Amino acid sequence: MVKFEKTFKARQLFIASLLAGSVAACGGGDDSKLFGGSAGAGGVGGSGSPGPAGAVPALGAAGAFGGFGGGAGMTNQGTSTVITGAQGQPVSIGTTGASTTMTGFHDTSVAYVPPPGGSGCTYTETTSNIGTVNGKIITDAPPPTLSCPLEGTASTKAQADAAALAALTAFNDLAGRPGATDPGANLGGLTLAPGIYKTAGGAMLLTGSDLTLDGGGNANAVWVFQIASTLTVGAAGAPRSVILAGGAQPKNVFWQVGSSATINAAGGGTMVGTIISSAATSFSTPGNAAITTLNGRALALNASVTMVNTVINVPAP
Repeated sequence: MVKFEKTFKARQLFIASLLAGSVAACGGGDDSKLFGGSAGAGGVGGSGSPGPAGAVPALGAAGAFGGFGGGAGMTNQGTSTVITGAQGQPVSIGTTGASTTMTGFHDTSVAYVPPPGGSGCTYTETTSNIGTVNGKIITDAPPPTLSCPLEGTASTKAQADAAALAALTAFNDLAGRPGATDPGANLGGLTLAPGIYKTAGGAMLLTGSDLTLDGGGNANAVWVFQIASTLTVGAAGAPRSVILAGGAQPKNVFWQVGSSATINAAGGGTMVGTIISSAATSFSTPGNAAITTLNGRALALNASVTMVNTVINVPAP
């Protein structure tokens, strides 16, 4: 009888230790859940596998763009907007529409003089709306100014068309990937392992707390967010950010948005990844001086991209 009791108690302790280990692996409470699977045969910490989301989509001609406004163009308000390559590479913004649909920008392809006596490749800049693009602005005709004859041409229109097609191809690739996990509608406060994420309701929010993407030591880990309708980051007076951990990289994060994306309308915060939206994408709202940052790209297929004092750091393709 004594031997049986000792054996039974030993089994109880063993089972309890297994349960404790499982709880620890899943995180503390509802605000620290770790979703997603392993990053392939080597686990999340493997150095080569992109994980359950698969390889990054081929961005092709769209990879060189920090912002793309379909055929509707792009608009900047504020004087702190900068679009540049995070690794120092030149980048573009553009549209398949006319050069007149790009407002509040200039690029670095020719010598630049700021307004009010502005010259160079300037796109309807004023003293209060100045956006710097470390590269070129790619549009349909006409050229934006007499001092910028190599933009707004048939050649740049062809480049814009190629970027638009590449962005659409990547959008469809991302939307069609199977095996998504549902993390709930609000990503705030979660820690997500590499994987594909999709909500039953179609829309995603990032409010209340920041979102952490944890690569578990794998610099090749990939995240794909499939959003059937809208993406909203931040709330009134409370910007939110995406935090990268465990080797996660901006170039491996993708947001496929079936409708519009609104990023920190109150200004501030840091968004991460390539956003490919069917409708418009907007950053901040007029009157906000706080800089809103995107470490990635904003590619809108059928509508405009608007920004207020926004810094876009484009990872290398």
